[in-house]
Amino acid sequence: MKLRSRLLAVATAAGIAAALSVMGGTSASAANPAVAPGGNFNLSVWQLQEPVGSPGSPTTISSSRLQGANGYQDSYFYTDTRDGAMTFWAPEKGVTTPNSNYARSELREMNSNGSAADWSLSGSHKLSATLRVVSVTSNVCVGQIHLGSGGTSTKPLVELYYRSSGDIVAGIENSPDGGQTPHTVGHVSVGKTWTYTIAVSGGNQIDLTVNGSTTHYPIPSSFKPYKQYFKAGSYNQSSSDSTTKGARVGFYGLTVSHS
Repeated sequence: MKLRSRLLAVATAAGIAAALSVMGGTSASAANPAVAPGGNFNLSVWQLQEPVGSPGSPTTISSSRLQGANGYQDSYFYTDTRDGAMTFWAPEKGVTTPNSNYARSELREMNSNGSAADWSLSGSHKLSATLRVVSVTSNVCVGQIHLGSGGTSTKPLVELYYRSSGDIVAGIENSPDGGQTPHTVGHVSVGKTWTYTIAVSGGNQIDLTVNGSTTHYPIPSSFKPYKQYFKAGSYNQSSSDSTTKGARVGFYGLTVSHS
C-alpha cells in the first residue's frame, strides 16, 4: 500500500475507534502514540500555522516538514502519548495574523504539489473530523471554510465553534463584508469525542453534519466570485496576557475530499 494511502487509512481507523468509544463500543485506537502526527495522519495536503513568530506574521510549517513518523511536532502541535490524538494548543497570548486578535494552532489546506488550495464552490467538497476539545477558556473554532482568491475579503464562509458550555455553533457569514449568524448545531461535554463534516454541494449549499445530524444553509450569491479552502485545528476565540489559558483540541480523524 502506498504511504499516503496507508496514513489516510490509519487516520480514518483512529477516528472510527474514537467514535465507537463515544457510542459505548470498545475498540483499541489505531493511532500510534509514539510517532509525530504525520505518522498517523495524511498531512501531505496541510500546512500548519502556530501562535509564535513575529508580530503579525505567525510561523508556518510546510506540509513536507509535517509528514511522516518523524515529522514536525512541538508544544503547540503534537501527538498525545496517551491516545495518539493529533493535538493543537492555542494559548490566549500568542502571535496572530494581521486580521485577527486571536492566536491559533491550525492546519491550512494545501494542494498535493505544495501550492495553496483554492477551489471553486462548484462541485463537491468535504472536510470530516473526529475530535474532542480537551480544554477551552470560552470558545474555539475547530473547522472552517475560508475565502481564498477572488476578492479582497479575508472572512470565512463558515466557522464551526465549540463553546465552553458544550454548545457546538456554526457561524455562517452573511456576506464577504461580514455579519456572521450563529446556529447551534449540537452539544457535547468538554472532553467527549464527537464528529463533524463541513461540506459544499453544487456550489449553492453548505451541508453541516454534527454527530450524524445534518443541517443545510444556502450560500449567499456574494460569495460566488471567491474560491475557498479548508482549515482545522484550534483557533482560540479569546485573548489575554495568559500563556497557560487557552484551547487544546485533539483530532482522531481528519480527511478532505473534492469531486
